[in-house]
Amino acid sequence: MIRMVRRLGFLLLGAGGILMLASLGLAWWPTRGQERAITIIARRFQYMPNIVRVRRGDIVTLRLMSEDVHHGFYLDGYEVQTSALPGQDGVVRFVADRTGKFAFRCSVTCGAFHPYMIGYLKVEPDYRFWGATGAVLALFGAAFVAVGTQRTGTTS
Repeated sequence: MIRMVRRLGFLLLGAGGILMLASLGLAWWPTRGQERAITIIARRFQYMPNIVRVRRGDIVTLRLMSEDVHHGFYLDGYEVQTSALPGQDGVVRFVADRTGKFAFRCSVTCGAFHPYMIGYLKVEPDYRFWGATGAVLALFGAAFVAVGTQRTGTTS
């Protein structure tokens, strides 16, 4: 019985090693995310919404609409920009390939409070990597328990 448990432990260690390599591949492999179409409305020194959330790998099409005057849009970290006039939308498309919080701001002087016209793009990680890593750790834990099993209560 103990021998069978130890064999199972070694089998689990091998499977864990393979899953660990797969999770590392998920971490570095460029993911093909969802197509995301987001409309941002610019008016009187604010963006609506002022916080946009996407996942790493998403292909983002951002449409800027102005309700009052000429407004711009510049996204720090991605160096993409567009502008919009009332009735003339601006469109920009990019792949959200870096995780983090990136500020976007008006790139056209639109009035006295122009410097305060700021929003944020939050690019969240792809959680498939963390799920695979958790599975690997659980598998390794079970394997170490099985391999470390020793006979107890044996008589000589």
